[in-house]
Amino acid sequence: MKRGITVFVTVAALMAFTYFVAGKWAIHHKTVALSDIIRGDRDVTVEVSIRRDREIEAMAEMIELPVVILSHGNTVKHTEYSFLTNTFAARGYMVVSIQHDLSSDDPMVTKIGEEYVGRRMQYNRGIFNILFAIEQLKRLYPNADYKHLTLVGHSNGGDISMYFAKLHPEMVKKVVTLDNLRVPFVTDGRVKILSFRSKDPQFKADPGVVPDDETCAKAGIQVVKTEFQHNELSDRGSDRVKDFIEGTVHDFLNDLGEDDSPFNMPRLSKPRPTIDQLAAAVPGH
Repeated sequence: MKRGITVFVTVAALMAFTYFVAGKWAIHHKTVALSDIIRGDRDVTVEVSIRRDREIEAMAEMIELPVVILSHGNTVKHTEYSFLTNTFAARGYMVVSIQHDLSSDDPMVTKIGEEYVGRRMQYNRGIFNILFAIEQLKRLYPNADYKHLTLVGHSNGGDISMYFAKLHPEMVKKVVTLDNLRVPFVTDGRVKILSFRSKDPQFKADPGVVPDDETCAKAGIQVVKTEFQHNELSDRGSDRVKDFIEGTVHDFLNDLGEDDSPFNMPRLSKPRPTIDQLAAAVPGH
């Protein structure tokens, strides 16, 4: 009897340890420097973040990785959202964080009275970056689902994400924004939306951007009003801010029926390889 209990406790502990190891401490972050020759060799640097076990299984053609495209806010680097990157990567996503702005770009200006206060150029540039990055990453990570994207963005990056969803709804499954201010939400119900709103007197959404409660209810849009400042919705925020956002994102994904277990991922129609075959797929073996 005691031996049975010991075995049970050991197995439970092993499963818990495996879950932990498969989480954010086992996430592989890789910087990929791309160059778009069509746009004058424009630099498009991306950080790709994947759980190592999922990366190995995708390389072995066992699974197809769901894809997150993360777009940063104005004056914030694409690498300053590690808490969100790790949240999605720990759940089995391949997270692609794109650096949209370059030091050589003209500064973003506000033109009151113009559509999106004159920022359509920045949104179009972001969309070109996303489409370009996807086409390049298909060669490096062919076993990923680029047809049902999850778009995540803060501030201007949130507007880029929402604008992309408007122009390419057939490619987008979910949108998560952190205080986007200019581009109105998609309200036809085809895209699941979670949006965090700040309580910041200096950053107010333009009229018509955030739908009313009735429209949100009909379209399945979840709007979360917070007490946080606009610029706190990144790695610059406190642990309290980041923990709240992480927890809400987990709840959002769980409500959509996405299992939080690291062992539950869509499988490709291919026989499961052996342990030796998996090991051989890892670079350096």
